[in-house]
Amino acid sequence: MADIFETTPVLDVQRLSYSFKNHRALVNVNFQVQPQSLHGFVGPNGAGKTTTLKIICTLLKPQTGRVNVFGMDVVNDVKEVRRRIGFMPDHFSMYRQMTVFEYLDFFGAAYGLDQKERDRIIADVLALTDMDGRKDSLINGLSRGMQQRVSLARVLVNDPDLLLLDEPASGLDPRARIELMEILQELRRMGKTIFISSHILSELAELCDSVTIIDRGLVKYSGDMDGLLIDAAAHPTYVVTLRERMDAGEQLQSLPGVLSATAVEGKPAWSVSFDRELTDTNTLLRGVLDLGLPLASFSEDRKHLNQAFMDLTEQGVRT
Repeated sequence: MADIFETTPVLDVQRLSYSFKNHRALVNVNFQVQPQSLHGFVGPNGAGKTTTLKIICTLLKPQTGRVNVFGMDVVNDVKEVRRRIGFMPDHFSMYRQMTVFEYLDFFGAAYGLDQKERDRIIADVLALTDMDGRKDSLINGLSRGMQQRVSLARVLVNDPDLLLLDEPASGLDPRARIELMEILQELRRMGKTIFISSHILSELAELCDSVTIIDRGLVKYSGDMDGLLIDAAAHPTYVVTLRERMDAGEQLQSLPGVLSATAVEGKPAWSVSFDRELTDTNTLLRGVLDLGLPLASFSEDRKHLNQAFMDLTEQGVRT
């Protein structure tokens, strides 16, 4: 019999809705997060990301629908859920007159850990976040990036299985963002499941293996990253590269279902876009071969997450 953690989603959100007075923040939201995945939760400001996170963290109760964490209900099993999660909010409050060690030790005591256990865990999380050399520094004197690391270290003190991070790279410089993402990848390798809410799409494209896109309280896509990059486009694009330079634009354009064939600057290649309702990849490739062109390669021009995001979300100011 398979282990339950291999078959049960870490996070299972079903038919979740929530309203603030006349504003519908979430509308019939459904998605799942699988064990040991790094799942991106993407949406414009006001899309419903923080409301969803607060419900998962048991800070808000669902008005309709259900949310299970490791098979436990966030309403009926609050204490058990809280033992398994670590939540890092977007705007975190810190006791800035404490040293880094004092801050982590305070939270370790709040979790009921004895001093010996606290010392061991704090040493581990400081090493993981590369803050062991600053354990005696006052938090108030640290940079934004280092304070973000301390906040992440605090989340790890109770050794949670699911990390819920709300805009963890907000306000960080490029180097600090890259270093934070490296820490998150290491946490995933350690077996943690990470659910990260962000609008920094370029970083999520490289970091996450799955993603949920939400807009105006509605889920527009939920699944693996490869599926998003391929399926979000109504008109997929492939790059046809030839072994020699020649004018093949008109021939490629004449193939059934092809919408455009644009030369790639500086290369003997064309970017060919087609309508998936009129043709498919195999038919397109056969058509290219039938033209007798000296084909060197035929590869998908994968859409960036930014473009997929723009395709799936609506324009306009969120209210």
